[in-house]
Amino acid sequence: MPNFIPDPLHPAVVHLPIALAVLLPFFTAGSFWAIRRGIKPARAWLLTTGLLGLLALSAGVAVQTGKTQSDRVEQTVGEAAVDQHEEAGEAFLMISAIVFAASLAGLAGGLFGRLARGATVLGVLTLFIAVWLVGHSGGAIVYHSGTAIGAAAKTAPAPAATRNRD
Repeated sequence: MPNFIPDPLHPAVVHLPIALAVLLPFFTAGSFWAIRRGIKPARAWLLTTGLLGLLALSAGVAVQTGKTQSDRVEQTVGEAAVDQHEEAGEAFLMISAIVFAASLAGLAGGLFGRLARGATVLGVLTLFIAVWLVGHSGGAIVYHSGTAIGAAAKTAPAPAATRNRD
């Protein structure tokens, strides 16, 4: 039976939080546009909040999968590069959770909701910068260190389906 889960998993899951962090400024602007057009703030803000929730969840998965594979990659590129990437990823996860909480508050009406939506905009812009830092440090590991991910995958045990059978 074929194994549909990639190994290593981390490079496969990091693209969703990156894409969301890049697209969220546009969705946030769209939510503000919808509010200005007369749509109730809670309804207009719901998509942005949902995407921020998905971002926080996918960032958590990316951090977890990175932690499970960090020892193998450290053997190839060294501890400093991996630690820098891991710290940037954890900061991104923390920021994404805070911005998601602010967006939840943005579902409220009145001044509180407006302030929370404004704070969310600042948070979304911060997430854009934070994801760039995570991606840059991860890219440095992959591209400037001689394909560390490929080397780490080679040190992993072969899946049962690809082992020689006697």
